[in-house]
Amino acid sequence: MAPAKGVNWWLWTKVLAGGAVISVGGPAFTYWLTPSEEQLRSRYNPDLQKRSLEGREEKEQEFDEFVTRLKAYSKSDKPIWVVIKEEEERKKKAGLAAAKQNLKEADARREEMRRETGLAK
Repeated sequence: MAPAKGVNWWLWTKVLAGGAVISVGGPAFTYWLTPSEEQLRSRYNPDLQKRSLEGREEKEQEFDEFVTRLKAYSKSDKPIWVVIKEEEERKKKAGLAAAKQNLKEADARREEMRRETGLAK
């Protein structure tokens, strides 16, 4: 029987070093190459910079509201998309009810004006 070969420590050292370079160096290199948000904005032309800065607070506020709603929706036992659909239906019904109420108020004002001017229906 032939004697067993020893472990090739140099090969395993190269393999581990290469794995460390790839697993640590790859993401680090990507992080180093990716520009920050401010660097991207500095490359915009002046008109785009102005519009971006004007709409920034509004977009951040909309995102915060969206996240807040998602947190509230996630507290339900139902799936989020079902809760969102129910909320949309509730808002739609409330909007229709408000429109009906506005029509009634407009009709009442119109009728009041007719009575004040002496015109009959």
